[in-house]
Amino acid sequence: MNASDLLAIVIEPSRMQRKLVLAALERQGVVDVEEFESAGPALQRMQTITPDLVVSSMHLEDMTGTDLLHRMRENERLQEVTFMLISSETHYRYLEPIRQAGSIAILPKPFKEEDLGRALSSTIAYIDAQHHEGDHEFEFLRVLVVDDSRMSRHYVRQILESIGIQEIAEAANGADALEQLAKRDFDLVISDYNMPEVNGRELVEHIRADSNQTGIPVLMITSEQNEANLAAIENAGVSALCNKPLAFEGLRGLIQRLIAENS
Repeated sequence: MNASDLLAIVIEPSRMQRKLVLAALERQGVVDVEEFESAGPALQRMQTITPDLVVSSMHLEDMTGTDLLHRMRENERLQEVTFMLISSETHYRYLEPIRQAGSIAILPKPFKEEDLGRALSSTIAYIDAQHHEGDHEFEFLRVLVVDDSRMSRHYVRQILESIGIQEIAEAANGADALEQLAKRDFDLVISDYNMPEVNGRELVEHIRADSNQTGIPVLMITSEQNEANLAAIENAGVSALCNKPLAFEGLRGLIQRLIAENS
């Protein structure tokens, strides 16, 4: 698949900003684009067509970008559609739900075209992987996905399945994960950081000190920006850190590296 094969929907209330986004997409090779001022008509259109990519602003006339993405993830036809946010919003309470629901990228206003290009490359790689047989080297890998967000777990599962991983277990929090680790062996743990009961750092500490699988690689997914917290995660013994939003190629590369290092 190339950028010219993508069907994109752009939702932006500002006509000037829409023109900027459309022009940038066209320069990247995306020519099949439908534009909307608000989310409601776009969602209605998505009942007729299934886009490959939705590019949206945060503050729309009828709902937020967060509301839009949640509506999409609740619709079975739209669960796997990639979503990109372009917004000047910087507040954690707005951006964190977007990260948790599985956004391919969050770009600022004004955005850099190279960042848009990387997000489009990630979108194409993700779509291509869904239509091709996964890597046989991952086929029997046993992975535990730990996240209190059901939508985030689903998004990670989609990425894992798209690269050929079939044995995937899920845990809604760190305590649930520890129970599952006590009952069966895994080859890799992919965990969120911010969770109730037992957070990601505490989960890694328990795995390294008290489990039967002290050497299992743990990939931590986080939107944490606090340097002290990030240092504490690394000191706990995490194998790798991956920032949200999750880029397909980035996560795939980390998984391949962790497998190679622990094979």
